[in-house]
Amino acid sequence: MPTENFMDILFSNWQHTLQPFGVDQVAAEKAFHDLVAAYSTSGRYYHTLKHIDRVLSTIEILQGYTNNLAAVQLAAWFHDVVYDTQVQNNEERSADYAFKLLSNLGIPESPITTVTRLILNTKDHQAAVDDYDSQVLLDADLAILATNQVEYGEYAHAIRQEYGWVAKADYITGRQQVLERFLQRSRIYFTPLMLEFAEPSARGNIQGEIQFLLSG
Repeated sequence: MPTENFMDILFSNWQHTLQPFGVDQVAAEKAFHDLVAAYSTSGRYYHTLKHIDRVLSTIEILQGYTNNLAAVQLAAWFHDVVYDTQVQNNEERSADYAFKLLSNLGIPESPITTVTRLILNTKDHQAAVDDYDSQVLLDADLAILATNQVEYGEYAHAIRQEYGWVAKADYITGRQQVLERFLQRSRIYFTPLMLEFAEPSARGNIQGEIQFLLSG
């Protein structure tokens, strides 16, 4: 369970993200509790508030690359708000959720459109060469791949738990395909900072997980 201090920090970050838009404080607090409830549903082991906090922290490091920091931060909050491993349209549903909630908060249509576009780009983790906001969000979302071996092992185990309904052999096949697609890319990360400092670790961790999966 998230600690009270952790929740206070998250709420403060949420308020800070909404500050440029002049959102009513009562409405902002209700929206925050809705997000907390969504990210606390059963069946989530990795795609939780801890993941959102990590993504936001990485965006803070990479913010110098962004054109629209507030939109990137809002997209981070919503990009996994709908998460069901048995369906294929989580990103679309998350974008819809963001559109409705942000519209209800009175945020203008233009930034909401940007937020939904960013969320949809997390489906395939691809960004245009000049789409710096998507690049930052995607790099932050995948920052876990470059963590230390202990945390990476916890991440891999949590993903397996989220797919607990999948038979072991089928999971190994599917997970291996996902991981190998990352290795086949010319670069996992887009931003210069992540490419230089995170890319080698990410590739090493992914190769290690594949070896672990194949070892049975």
